[in-house]
Amino acid sequence: MIHLEKAKRALEASEEKAKELNIRVSTVIVDDHGSIVASSRMDGAIPISPQFAYTKAFTSANLGFATKDLGPFTNENKPYFGINTLFGGELTTIAGGIPVVISEKLSGGVGVGGSQDTMQDHECAQAAIDVLTS
Repeated sequence: MIHLEKAKRALEASEEKAKELNIRVSTVIVDDHGSIVASSRMDGAIPISPQFAYTKAFTSANLGFATKDLGPFTNENKPYFGINTLFGGELTTIAGGIPVVISEKLSGGVGVGGSQDTMQDHECAQAAIDVLTS
């Protein structure tokens, strides 16, 4: 289970990493059902970034994969072929989503959106994961 107080600290860690990278992002933390536990949008983050962040968090929470690692599984005849069009676009392969695993149990996901370089989103999400799993 992801507790709100720890989720708030994780949001702060994501934002601190974003500041180090000189970017502005949104961060969303969801539980194992994909429901939002906490979210934030930094001043100056692009308006659509919360939706990007939520989709990345939702994907990771439900599939147990970092979104950056889904690519090889999305080709034709692979298990996640067409994933970005299934479920009305609620799933994505864009980097920036990481599953939250606590005590070897999939407990949710973190998604970050807003950077021009999605690997920077991933770095911010990892900063949040480090807090949630410590």
